[in-house]
Amino acid sequence: MTTQQILAFTVIGLMMAAFVWGRIRYDVVAMCSLLMAIALGVVPFSVAFSGFSDEIVIIVGSALVVSAGVARSGLVEAAVQRFVPQLSSVRGQLAVLVIVVTLLSAFVKNIGALAIMIPVAFQFARRSNVSASVFLMPMAFGALIGGLMTQVGTSPNIVVSRVRAEMVGERFSMFDFTPVGATLAVVGIIYLVVFYRLVPERTRETASTDEAIEIRNYVSEAAVAKGSAAVGKTVTDLVKPAEGGAMVTSIVRADHRVTPLPDSVLAEGDVLVLEGNPHALDAIVTSGKLKLSSDRSPLDKERSSEIESIEAVIGQRSPLIDTSAQRLAMFDRYNVNLLAVSRHGERIKERLGEIRFRFGDVIVLQGQSNVLPTLLREFGCLPLAKRTIMLGSVRRGLIPLFILIAAIGTTAFGLLPVSIAFFAGAVAMVVFRAIPLGEVYTAIDGPILIMLATLIPVSDALRATGGTDLIAQWLTHIAHQLPPFGALGLILMAAMAVTPFLNNAATVLVMAPIATSFASTLGFRPEAFLMAVAIGAGCDFLTPIGHQCNTLVMGPGGYRFSDYPRLGLPLSVIIVLTAVPALMLFWPLK
Repeated sequence: MTTQQILAFTVIGLMMAAFVWGRIRYDVVAMCSLLMAIALGVVPFSVAFSGFSDEIVIIVGSALVVSAGVARSGLVEAAVQRFVPQLSSVRGQLAVLVIVVTLLSAFVKNIGALAIMIPVAFQFARRSNVSASVFLMPMAFGALIGGLMTQVGTSPNIVVSRVRAEMVGERFSMFDFTPVGATLAVVGIIYLVVFYRLVPERTRETASTDEAIEIRNYVSEAAVAKGSAAVGKTVTDLVKPAEGGAMVTSIVRADHRVTPLPDSVLAEGDVLVLEGNPHALDAIVTSGKLKLSSDRSPLDKERSSEIESIEAVIGQRSPLIDTSAQRLAMFDRYNVNLLAVSRHGERIKERLGEIRFRFGDVIVLQGQSNVLPTLLREFGCLPLAKRTIMLGSVRRGLIPLFILIAAIGTTAFGLLPVSIAFFAGAVAMVVFRAIPLGEVYTAIDGPILIMLATLIPVSDALRATGGTDLIAQWLTHIAHQLPPFGALGLILMAAMAVTPFLNNAATVLVMAPIATSFASTLGFRPEAFLMAVAIGAGCDFLTPIGHQCNTLVMGPGGYRFSDYPRLGLPLSVIIVLTAVPALMLFWPLK
């Protein structure tokens, strides 16, 4: 072993120890590891920052933006209410998510399948009052397993098919992977649904502010317009999407108040006084296609800024005190809408425009992002810490869904690489205003991308110093002393172990020649060994860095590096114990 190889193994060993220790945030560990590798000469200056241009970073960042755009569209809430309106069991919700992601991953890129379902996971988490971390890691693992079922499901299958053509003269077909892959998928789904509690419940670090600002009693007002989905519905049907988080406190019909009984039927022109938390209010307004604040949109003649909603507390010397939005002519004079008001310890009975503001009231205003800060100073209001308020947000209907389908479709048919397709999708989300500019960089999740970009050259140091060749020599020596099933299992486990430090396609390129060499030396057919390489390269369940699906859920789930082996190590063992006999059954060695 050369000095450079020893240094490369040392840097990676210390890095992994720091990740498992968990006392230092993952992006800081990654940056320090890169600096150490540069200082020791393991990573040359010329490639130190090559990771920032790597397509994996682009794929993960773009997929986060695309997923956020779909989440904002309201389509997720509508789909959940339509197909699983009564599903409240956490295990049942997890089963739906994992099964759908696994099946989708067989036919589209697994990161695309995962991006589709992440917003659904957050919707289920709110419904069951649990952390989204309960769902996201099992979903990511399901996406990896699902990709094993077809040739196009994951990159290792495509690469190993090409390698077989070069070495044997015949490619694997589309569904050659299905018998073994489907077996692993069934076993994996059962494990994930039964043992999901091995994942500790985490909260996203950036979500702590939202949790601190927990306001449940906002009062808002919305009208049942012509063509609204609420026409002819009962009050009970209208508030179902809120899942107990909001209610109708009054119905104003022809200037008369009507008691909102559960079976009261809504009619065109009704004005509903609503009370609840912002997300529940938004769910009612969106599903019922109601109109807020007479559906007036703040004007932006130059189209230079986004329309956004902001929460603020009325200060002690605010000129708003003892007046109302109606008396102020707030929209006509200031070009802003009053969307909701919250008052601590008291139920507000007036209509929204008639509420006389008091010191300490929390209000939600909608206006131009470049005007609201100045206006809040004029009103003597203190803005609450920034958080996403969907109430009153502009929706783009089916546009985000079409963008996502286009991104997945172009990759599925081989028209564009995954990186280009999802990058174009993220840009389209911004261009068509499916996600406000102010939320784009929050969705991207900088710490995750920094971790990825800095770790790529560190991980590549193993290959550059000849460390992977050294590992291959060790494996070859050991494999010759093992029975056939042992050699097959060794190849599979070795591919699993190498994947976190190389991208999965590179793992196949390194391990496939070793696998075919084993097969020819031992007098076996190479197919089972090549399949073992593809399975191992596609199944990194131990780290967040071996596959972009694992990385994609790390930030939203608030996971630590050490959380992955808790659920992933038993799954890895199960995959090995299941895959080896399945490979020998469907791809006989002789």
